[in-house]
Amino acid sequence: MLLSLEDVTVRRGRRDVLKGLSWAPPSTGRTLLLGRNGAGKTTTLKVASGALRPRTGTVEIDGERPRARELRRRVSMMQQSISSVPKLTVVEQVAFAAWLGGRSKSEARTAAREAISQVDLLHKIDDDPSRLSGGELRRVGLAEALARPSEIILLDEPTAGLDPRQRARFRDLLLNLDRPAVLSTHQLDDVDELFTAVSVLEEGRIVFSGSIEDYLRLGHGRDVARRAESAFASLTGDA
Repeated sequence: MLLSLEDVTVRRGRRDVLKGLSWAPPSTGRTLLLGRNGAGKTTTLKVASGALRPRTGTVEIDGERPRARELRRRVSMMQQSISSVPKLTVVEQVAFAAWLGGRSKSEARTAAREAISQVDLLHKIDDDPSRLSGGELRRVGLAEALARPSEIILLDEPTAGLDPRQRARFRDLLLNLDRPAVLSTHQLDDVDELFTAVSVLEEGRIVFSGSIEDYLRLGHGRDVARRAESAFASLTGDA
């Protein structure tokens, strides 16, 4: 499946957050979406997932414009802020997300249990999500995205607020995802191991999109993290 945004503009107040953005993340592997705060990363992912309608432009799948319901079924997104649903257990909340994504109730329950197992939360399956730790609630959010019948997963700052041990656990989950993923983050450690491609947003436009190897060649430094930071600075004018 090829997901693409074509000439997308999103305005917030008097400011264009996205300015005629055109972007097609790779249909395989794991893509890192980079950008400064306010560059439009969250907005881009919301448009791509069907959670936000652009002012102008289109979202396409394999060159065709899907209906909103089909787009939400085929593209799932883990939001930066994960909320618990009152009166639902972990498995019920994940199953509800799967049902909203287009699964039948019986399929949703099965998919929920499988996704919860993938994120290693079976021991919390009947717990109240509001009583989980921040790291555990993040994994519930990932399970919600996994339980949907999507063909690509978008993750918005999934490691924000996590301690080093929790980030390491999430890293392992990312490496074992069963479908393509796009992830926005400020963590640049081990990018060469975690990601196969990089896209960089600057002032509402994509200024780079290519392989992780090509991206790192733009930077300099003794280690991968420094080269990644240097490459970002050269692309965004901070060098």
